[in-house]
Amino acid sequence: MDLILVGILMGIGGTFAMDVLAWTQSNLGVAPFPNWAMPGRWAVHVTRGTLFHEAIAEAEEVPNELTIGWLFHYAVGIAYGLVFIAIAGAGWLAAPGFVPVWIFSLITIAAGWFLLQPGMGLGWAASKTPSPWKVRGLGLLAHTVFGLGMWVVALLA
Repeated sequence: MDLILVGILMGIGGTFAMDVLAWTQSNLGVAPFPNWAMPGRWAVHVTRGTLFHEAIAEAEEVPNELTIGWLFHYAVGIAYGLVFIAIAGAGWLAAPGFVPVWIFSLITIAAGWFLLQPGMGLGWAASKTPSPWKVRGLGLLAHTVFGLGMWVVALLA
């Protein structure tokens, strides 16, 4: 299978696995399901020149921000899938090991901690949230599941 297609599918699979985890956590009362409208709003405001907000919920609403947020969420996952497969290459894909994709998926949390969260007014690594260490721990778990999803897709490719 073409490496680009595999990278796209890995990103979709990893993101879907992350969403299944979020849905499960929401149903168990562990954490609320993500409101993808806020990252959608943030992404649109970034294109308008505002990267950092005091509170994204107080920023001007944008049309279709929930849909944009979901598309943004999956686009980022696909981008990560493509970056990983570009780094790992066909050799890794011939015998996909979990550890490399897991390490990569944990590294990707840096974008959330140091760009998205502060950009939306949540502070560096969720430092302005009521339970920063819980948010960080759940984020690491979510990115581990993202890596698992990418790995399973690679195994099936």
